[in-house]
Order: sequence, then structure tokens, then C-alpha cells
Amino acid sequence: MFYVIAGEVTLERTGLQGEPVVLQRTRLGFVSEASLKVAKYHCDALAITETNVIKVPAKELAAALDRDPDFASRWISMLNAEVKRLRLHCERLSMKSAKDRVLHLINTEGKNGEYQVTTGLKSLAGELGITHEALYRTLATLEQTKVIRRRKGLLTLNNT
Repeated sequence: MFYVIAGEVTLERTGLQGEPVVLQRTRLGFVSEASLKVAKYHCDALAITETNVIKVPAKELAAALDRDPDFASRWISMLNAEVKRLRLHCERLSMKSAKDRVLHLINTEGKNGEYQVTTGLKSLAGELGITHEALYRTLATLEQTKVIRRRKGLLTLNNT
């Protein structure tokens, strides 16, 4: 298991038509925590940008969780936060329009109406489940209609 300090790592496997399917995208946090107590990984990890990670020995982590209830409780809290984030992501992907997906992202994953794009718009488009061209058009429209402002990787809602 790994902990991402900087950069971006995806967990991927091959889809039915041979296309890569991103199962997890991590910019800060654990990668492959769902595989903590299994013998074999079900996907591959890819560093998408220059990335700095810490290797976490899975057997030692599992043993610490078994013997330290306070640590296990904090681990469960971290996993709960990840489940909530993934549910928001699923909700966002169910939205029909790119505009709705972008606004949902800013509102749910941003802070005070601002969302920092840390890994580029192409990566963000993949996370939103749209093409990068559709994202560029959507951001341009949202900016022209004064719904958002864009500055150096920062998307800001104008109504905040």
C-alpha cells in the first residue's frame, strides 16, 4: 500500500473493450487501501504526474489495526470519509450535463465556492467523465455567463 504525498496516482484495470478504467484517483492519501487484507491486487497503480509516495507495509498496518482499537477507529473514520467522497463522485457522474458536473464538483469538493485544479484540465475532465474538449467549452461558457471565475487553476463560483 502507498500514501500519496504529492502528485496523482490512479488505480486502473482493463475494461471489456480493452480500455483503461480508473477505479481510484488519489492526490493526497492512501492508494489501494481496499486491498489491505487480500493476497492479490485487482488493478494496477499509475503515477499520472510527478509523484511522491510513502510505501506502507500492509502486513504491519493490518497488525496495528488488529491490536490498537483507537488506531482502528481513526482508520475507519478515514475510510468513511473516502466512501462519502466516492458517493459524491458517483452522484456527479450520474448528472447529464458537463455544466452540472462542474458546478457539483465546485460545491461539494471545493472550499467556500472555490475548487483548486491541481493536476490539469485533461485530468479533471477524466475525473468528471467528459472529454477535455467538452470541459473547455463548459468552463468557457460558465465564465462568459459569469457563473464562475478562472484564475491559475482555481475555479470560483461568482455567487460566493
